[in-house]
Amino acid sequence: MKAIQTYQGKRVIVVGLAKSGFNAAKLLHQLGAVVTVTDQQPLDKNAEAQELNATGDYVVLTDEQTPDQLDAGFDLMVKNPGIPYDVPIVKAALAQKLPIITEIELASEINEAELIAVTGSNGKTTTTTMITKMLNQERPAGRSAYAGNIGIPASQVAASMTPDDTLVLETSSFMLLGITEFHPHIAVLTNIFSNHLDYHKTRENYVNAKMRITMNQTADDYFVVNFDSEELVALSKRSQAHVVPFSRTGVTQDGAYEKDGNLFFKDDLIMPAAEIKVPGDHNVENALAAIAVAKIEGKSNAAIKHVLTTFGGVRHRTQYVLTSEGRQFYNDSKATDMEATEMALKGFKQPVVLLAGGLDRGYTFERLVPFFKDHVKGIVLFGETKNLLKEAAEAAGVATIEMSENAETAVPTAYAMSAPGDVILLSPANASWDQYPNFEVRGDKFIQAVEQLTGKKGEQ
Repeated sequence: MKAIQTYQGKRVIVVGLAKSGFNAAKLLHQLGAVVTVTDQQPLDKNAEAQELNATGDYVVLTDEQTPDQLDAGFDLMVKNPGIPYDVPIVKAALAQKLPIITEIELASEINEAELIAVTGSNGKTTTTTMITKMLNQERPAGRSAYAGNIGIPASQVAASMTPDDTLVLETSSFMLLGITEFHPHIAVLTNIFSNHLDYHKTRENYVNAKMRITMNQTADDYFVVNFDSEELVALSKRSQAHVVPFSRTGVTQDGAYEKDGNLFFKDDLIMPAAEIKVPGDHNVENALAAIAVAKIEGKSNAAIKHVLTTFGGVRHRTQYVLTSEGRQFYNDSKATDMEATEMALKGFKQPVVLLAGGLDRGYTFERLVPFFKDHVKGIVLFGETKNLLKEAAEAAGVATIEMSENAETAVPTAYAMSAPGDVILLSPANASWDQYPNFEVRGDKFIQAVEQLTGKKGEQ
């Protein structure tokens, strides 16, 4: 960790705790700052606030976040990325011209390792994980570790990194809005769709937030970009870094690309695309982005192939679980919308028995009809949306439609309607909150049910 003096004696307010705010507060105190934390959750239900409060080293404000909390006078605000800029306390900070950063900016200031950053609307976590695994192959010294939006606070990991290491950060648009000097040696942009417009207000704002990943890069750095998107080709011209494209459709051969079913970097054959363990065209794109980074870093084709043929996917994201009696089980609990389920279904050539359903957000499922028609032989439905999904399945002519109580009870029902060679896929197309606290719990319960049914242990 770099021994910086930037925060010595500075008064800093951390707005919003959870993992990132908690670790940012501890790091700031370690760096000599006078730290106030404010969080809307009550103290008696806030483990992070309780721990900080017990030390006596912090001013801990809970139950609300209000502009008058800034009256104490501060030099800096470190804002939880998920808190919008139009909430009263943040608006007041902006009016006072108080600098506002997010935790990844703080992490980058103390980081001694090479920094790689990944962003995009989809594929960030899988790409980040693939890159990290590839960079840990054939490594003479140090390690590669991931952090950030992947669920591990960047400041926590950065504090342990050395100059021999590589830090791979998954970065969201929310995080990137709060950077000033953040400077990755390699930046990756997987794709851009119209996401989080409730936060960013316009698509232009969202795109500009994503492009901040490259704003401090120079000609000595690399910007890895998806050239299958004309928009991203145009956006890449904003970067001062050396642009390294990737393309699943082979529109360019200047970087990583797929051609005739094979993956290449420039004119160097890496491996057949069909040998990637995680299914789907979207995962071919993720693999190509990771290949581009790995080749920039000098990794061999053998190292890259080893990762792509053994990596079974990020937990809850089209994650391979196990095979039993010729049936392959996949956990895609992270599919909390129809687009994600479409993508998952397109990834399989085998017949699919689908487990789906969840929170009713007031929409219907007509857009899934062609995907059900092309890929789904049977479906087991649960949760608030089960009857709406049943209508879509009937319209698609799905042969077997069953109802179940939840994702766990759906497993034996799905197995009973399957045959050797089939895929049994949990891809709910809905949020989990009608029955589970989050998609992770839903996916874990599914895996437990699969293990109980088959008597086998799933891959970790």
